[in-house]
Amino acid sequence: MAKVVSFSLALLMTVVVILTPSAASGENEFSDLKIRTHLKRLNKPALKSIKSPDGDIIDCVPVTDQPALSHPLLINHTVQMTPSFNPESVFSESKVSSNTKNQQSSAISQLWHVNGKCPENTVPIRRTTKQDLYRASSVEKFGMKNQKSIPKRISYEPASVLPQNGHQHAIMYVEDGVFYGAKAKINVWKPNVELPNEFSLAQIWVLGGNFNSDLNSIEAGWQVSPQLYGDSRTRLFTYWTSDAYQGTGCYNLLCSGFVQINREIAMGGSISPLSSFGDSQYDITILIWKDPKEGHWWLQFGEKYIIGYWPASLFSYLSESASMIEWGGEVVNSQSEEGQHTTTQMGSGRFAEEGWGKASYFKNIQVVDGSNELRSPENLQVFTDQENCYNVKSGSGGSWGSHFYYGGPGRNPNCP
Repeated sequence: MAKVVSFSLALLMTVVVILTPSAASGENEFSDLKIRTHLKRLNKPALKSIKSPDGDIIDCVPVTDQPALSHPLLINHTVQMTPSFNPESVFSESKVSSNTKNQQSSAISQLWHVNGKCPENTVPIRRTTKQDLYRASSVEKFGMKNQKSIPKRISYEPASVLPQNGHQHAIMYVEDGVFYGAKAKINVWKPNVELPNEFSLAQIWVLGGNFNSDLNSIEAGWQVSPQLYGDSRTRLFTYWTSDAYQGTGCYNLLCSGFVQINREIAMGGSISPLSSFGDSQYDITILIWKDPKEGHWWLQFGEKYIIGYWPASLFSYLSESASMIEWGGEVVNSQSEEGQHTTTQMGSGRFAEEGWGKASYFKNIQVVDGSNELRSPENLQVFTDQENCYNVKSGSGGSWGSHFYYGGPGRNPNCP
């Protein structure tokens, strides 16, 4: 009997950049100096370091020494250790998953936990290595999305998901509203990613502004990104930008901005267990919401883990509210210019119509409204770039509320 385990979360998309080893590995002193300087900026002195079974080094850095507080807008920032309000407080939710015939409760796991934990008043930060920088297009762009990943808006399609520069999506979305947060339970898989510069992810987008130069975006979910992490593990991630990916923001804690307060969850850390085809299904719950008092956007992972926040001062449009929310999957299809579609999988690698235990899902989709309450969104729509490669199928009602299955294998006889 297939069983399902549910994790929960209050929580950012994905593109990575590449610098060849020849340019970064020491052909000239300037390159080596840039790398050493950047590593020093990212890897803050730790009170304790933990070696994870997956090869990561997790540094336990004092809360007040984390990268976020180097941001010019946060020099005199006082870290807020708890939100003044949490929309989860108006209801309770069981930590069990969806198959009512066979449920069990569990806690989210990151592999580094087996070898220790961070002390009080520190935060876990995945250590950046020289090899991580070698895979980036430049030291300066390491951990940032490519500006070209944001396509131009077309009125009848969601602005951030048009098929451009090889990015393809299968999503559910709601637009033209006033939103103060979003939530969903996201089925967790390990999709195959064909090429190192491609990725596959599932996430929530919280969006404000226009899609030309001043887009504000907060993003969170799971991703497989060999270029960013150097492996094919499924990892928890966040992202933010306040200028349509032109020069602000980054993944996880790879720049100043996101303020972490939690000592148990590492952004960019691998997560387990993962779903298996026709067998146990696992999901994580991500919640992002705006604190009505301080204005910061908070991220919660499950009922247990409030991870931290994006300070309101980082944003223009999102300093007030979001106007669009998206939930769904995204892949990079870098082979499109060669005339053959990638075999990079989205979700489980199966099409939406295969359903439970086979296709990947988002369920219990909600938004935070003007009363700071979680509710099911109205006027939900779905979108996919090429439904023969990746598709989406929506539903509503029952214990799953608003939900959808999504994904696909990429290249197949109908998607050459």
